[in-house]
Amino acid sequence: MTAHLIRGAQLVDGTRADIRLEGRRIEAVGSGLDVAGATVVDADGLIALPGLVDLHTHLREPGAEESETVLTGSRAAAAGGFTAVNAMANSSPVADTAGVVEQVQALGDDAGYVTVRPIGAVSQGLQGTHLSEIGAMATSRAKVRVFSDDGSCVADPLLMRRALEYIKGFGGVLAQHAQEPRLTVGAQMNEGRLSSELGLAGWPAVAEEAIIARDVLLADHVGARLHVCHVSTAGSVEVIRWAKSRGIDVTAEVTPHHLVLTEDLIAGVDGAPGYDARYKVNPPLRSREDVDALRAALADGTIDIVATDHAPHTAEAKCCEWPAAANGMVGLESALSVVHAAVVESGQLGWTDVARVLSEAPARIGQVEGHGRGVVAGAPAELTLYDPAAVREFSVDDLYGQSQNSPYLGMRLPGRVVATFHQGYPTLLDGALVDADTVAAHAMVARTAVA
Repeated sequence: MTAHLIRGAQLVDGTRADIRLEGRRIEAVGSGLDVAGATVVDADGLIALPGLVDLHTHLREPGAEESETVLTGSRAAAAGGFTAVNAMANSSPVADTAGVVEQVQALGDDAGYVTVRPIGAVSQGLQGTHLSEIGAMATSRAKVRVFSDDGSCVADPLLMRRALEYIKGFGGVLAQHAQEPRLTVGAQMNEGRLSSELGLAGWPAVAEEAIIARDVLLADHVGARLHVCHVSTAGSVEVIRWAKSRGIDVTAEVTPHHLVLTEDLIAGVDGAPGYDARYKVNPPLRSREDVDALRAALADGTIDIVATDHAPHTAEAKCCEWPAAANGMVGLESALSVVHAAVVESGQLGWTDVARVLSEAPARIGQVEGHGRGVVAGAPAELTLYDPAAVREFSVDDLYGQSQNSPYLGMRLPGRVVATFHQGYPTLLDGALVDADTVAAHAMVARTAVA
C-alpha cells in the first residue's frame, strides 16, 4: 500500500505539522518528515481532523436499495469526511438477527470507503413487543454493541428495562428514539403557534422529554448505559443535564439540522414556498429557542456528540403533499460544514471540540475500534483534511448517495472536505471521490494485511 506524506497541515490545536501515513497507521507527526517512497499531499491551509465517526446513519440496505445502498451511503460518508458509520437497524428485513448484521458489515467491508458497524434492533421487527436476538448479534462476526429501534420508540417500559439489563451484561449501549407514540399520533410538525396557524397536527416537546425522563431513571435503576438519539428540545437538554449531575450513565446526540434549522422553514421564508417536505423530519424541526439550547448543550458537554441521522428517500417519497411525505434528510456530505456554521463560526466550539464531538466521542460511545484516536503517531490512519476557508453554495453536485433529500440545497455553507483517508488509503482526494474499484482493491489489501 502506498505511503502518504501530508505536508503542512494544521492540527486541531493550531500547530502545523507533516503527517506520514504508512500502511494502516500514522507513522509520524512532526516537521520536515522524510518524503522518500511517499505520495505527497499538500495540506497548506487545511485542518487535519481524526476521521469522522457517525453513530446514526440509515443505509437502507437490505430492502430499500432504491433510496440508498451500503456502497452509495459509504461513498456519501467518505465525501463528508467520515471514516466510520453505524448503520441503523430499520432495514427490510430488520437487522434483528446475526445474519442480517453480518451481511451489512460484509457489504461495508467490500465497499471499503468506511468502516460500517451495524446497529442491532432492540425488538423483533422493531415491533416493541419481544426482544430481538441481542445475544446472537453481540457474539456474531459483527460484534454488535449498539442496539436501537430507531424510527420507533421502545415504548413499553418493561421491555425497555429487560433490554437494558440484557445489553448491560456485555457492556453494550441502548440508543433510544425518544418519542411517546400516544402523544404523536398523526403529528406533522413541532406543536406550537405555527402548527396551529398552518393547520398541521402538533408534535409536542413533552413526547420526547417524557421518554428521556423515564429511560434515564430505568438506566439508573439497572446500572446500564443509555444513549439518547437526536435530542431536539430545550426540555430534553434539562432532563439529560439533571441525569448527568446524578451520575447516571447517559450520553446524547444532536443532529446538524437541529443545530441550524427551525420550524419557520415549513411556513416558507425569504420567498421560498411553504410545506417543502425536505424539512419534514423525525423529531421535527423545533423553535429558535430550542436550537439555541441545543448549541449551548453541545458546547457545555451536556450533549456529547453530533450524529447525522442521514435518512435518504426517493424523490417520490418527498415530492408530494406534506402529510404524505416521508420523514428524513440526508446529511453525511454536509455535516462538517453545518457544524462549522452552527457552532464554530459562533465561537462556541473550537476545532479540538469538533474532533471530540464528531470523532472521538462517537467512536468511544459506539465502541468503534480503530477510530477516534486523534492525529498522533501510532494511531490508526483515519484522517480528514478540511478547508475551513472555502465557501460553497451546496448543490446536488455535492451529494454522492442515492438520494437528494437535503435541506441545504441552495444554502451557502462554509468549508469543504478535501481528502479522507481510511485505513491509510485515500477514499476522497482533491475533493473528488476515489473510484470504487480502486477503493475496494485497497480495502482487500488492508484486510489481507490484518489477517
